[in-house]
Amino acid sequence: MNGLVVVGVDGSASGLAAAEVAAREAALRGAGLRVVHAFLWPAMHVPMGPSTLGPPEGGLRNMVGRFMAEAVERARAAAPEVEIDQVVLTGEPLTVLEAQSRGAELVVVGSRGMGGFVGLLVGSTAVHLAAHGRCPVLVVREEPATDGPVVLGVDGSAAGRKAVEFAFAEAALRKAPLVALHTWTTWNAPLPPPQDASAPYANEPGALGGEEERLLAEALAGHRDRHPDVVVEQRTVRGGAREALIEASRSAQLVVVGARGRGGFAGLLLGSVSQALLHHAHCPVAVVRGAGERD
Repeated sequence: MNGLVVVGVDGSASGLAAAEVAAREAALRGAGLRVVHAFLWPAMHVPMGPSTLGPPEGGLRNMVGRFMAEAVERARAAAPEVEIDQVVLTGEPLTVLEAQSRGAELVVVGSRGMGGFVGLLVGSTAVHLAAHGRCPVLVVREEPATDGPVVLGVDGSAAGRKAVEFAFAEAALRKAPLVALHTWTTWNAPLPPPQDASAPYANEPGALGGEEERLLAEALAGHRDRHPDVVVEQRTVRGGAREALIEASRSAQLVVVGARGRGGFAGLLLGSVSQALLHHAHCPVAVVRGAGERD
């Protein structure tokens, strides 16, 4: 195997969908797939076997065996050529998957799990893993499209460079076009150099938009050279990033964002734009932590 994709499953429909997506991601990379379940109950000394009053196929251990087998079956059907292994590890899901992410190229999880509260749009494991994972984390939302572009949210920050790199690689693997979307407002645009106070504008009309287009072009430049076969559409939009990216996700097969952006608060592990996409995007979302970002 050239690498490893890890998928976390818990018996939910969301987890089974994640297994299928993870298998296809592994096939694209020529990587192996590891199906992982974090089994919390043994640590709490709960009986694992069937009840003396119940059927012999009952009990927590048999239940886990059944849904692990189903997840592997779904993954194998999605990508028969992929080598698959499965592990059941004792521990809390975030701890187990964060440890697994240290040796993986990608971790895939569903947006909701068996432990989700009614009405909760995205599970806590997905949100926390996106913030703490040691590799890119792909959260499966809705039914993934097999066509459409890869959409990349670009903010021009140093922390976002890894997301740009990942999005270009994904577009190349999928043979899909890449839409690089950068949004700005007069509030988050870089401040202009000091000017004569008597000038009628802090910036010449249209200057801010032109500066933001230049920022986007610079963020993509080296990556376009490394991936000449990827067709790139640059979009610079005046407005909110969350709204623009959620709207773009309607026709996308994947949205890629950094864990934190240019406007992030110090100490905040997952930015507001990333969180909004995890809750409301219409396609899978990949969250990529920047180099040097720490818990």
